[in-house]
Amino acid sequence: MTPQYLEAEAKFRAAETIQEKLEALEEMMAVIPKHKGTEKMRADIKRRMAKLRQQDKSAKTGKRGLEVHIEKEGAGQVVISGPPNSGKSLLISRLTAAEPEVADYPFTTRRPLPGMMEYEDVLVQLIDMPPFMEGLTEPWVLALARNADAVVVVLDFVGGNILDDMELVQKELARIKVRLIAPNIEPGEVYPVGTVFRPALIAANKIDMPGARENLAIFEELYGTELPILPISAMTGECLEEFKTQVYNLLGVIRVYTKIPGKPPDMDRPFVLKKGSNVADLASVVHKEFVNKLRFARGWGKNKPDGVMVGRDQELEDKDIIELHV
Repeated sequence: MTPQYLEAEAKFRAAETIQEKLEALEEMMAVIPKHKGTEKMRADIKRRMAKLRQQDKSAKTGKRGLEVHIEKEGAGQVVISGPPNSGKSLLISRLTAAEPEVADYPFTTRRPLPGMMEYEDVLVQLIDMPPFMEGLTEPWVLALARNADAVVVVLDFVGGNILDDMELVQKELARIKVRLIAPNIEPGEVYPVGTVFRPALIAANKIDMPGARENLAIFEELYGTELPILPISAMTGECLEEFKTQVYNLLGVIRVYTKIPGKPPDMDRPFVLKKGSNVADLASVVHKEFVNKLRFARGWGKNKPDGVMVGRDQELEDKDIIELHV
């Protein structure tokens, strides 16, 4: 065993609380060498972790379990999920001002960490999630994914077992009836009552490393028709601008700018609405009384002649400019 493992094992022996023991076991699992000679030890660590979690749950009988709620901000909330050591935290640190702990060993993220990603003139909320573990993912972690607007699955295309890792993510989300789908695609199968569908993107991380492109080709054969796959490198920044665009597109929203009659439009602060929203929807967001007092509106946009009069039911498009008359 490595010195790091022996140190973690010593922490476990000295631990007094269940939480301290769990943290020590997680560290042992993170640093234990992975080969056939340690298979039984790794299995034993997992069993001890499961037993401690069950003890912790039993000790809290009659009490509310841990609940984590992160208020949605910006144009939408996107959880950055995946297996251990896939590069989620580094990705968050490259795209937002958040400062997650970044290390070359797994389980460094133990609590969700939100950060705001800039995309053109809007902000998108990204949440760095604790890693998924088969059968051991905390319920509140899964609940965050269920309540979010979209999901990004980050996979290590060099050091990870990408097929098993993707299956793990889907299996864990299935526990709370969450199904990942491509954006703008209606589910074609019949799913259990209560199933929710979340638009998703697979981020094929570490694509700059040797062998990653070959693994990508294999992965695309299985998942390429199911979910969008974007090769990225959180380390070098490769394709991160395209990543921003695809994440924004997952949200299914549009930006609409407003103007006061006789004045130029406010192009710095768009209103963010769901696709399919109309002029009346915009009026209700601008001011709750505008819906009833709206007389007419004028619009500027890709499919709107400049200043054309538009009705309350006129569907809006991304980057439309609307002048409300009340």
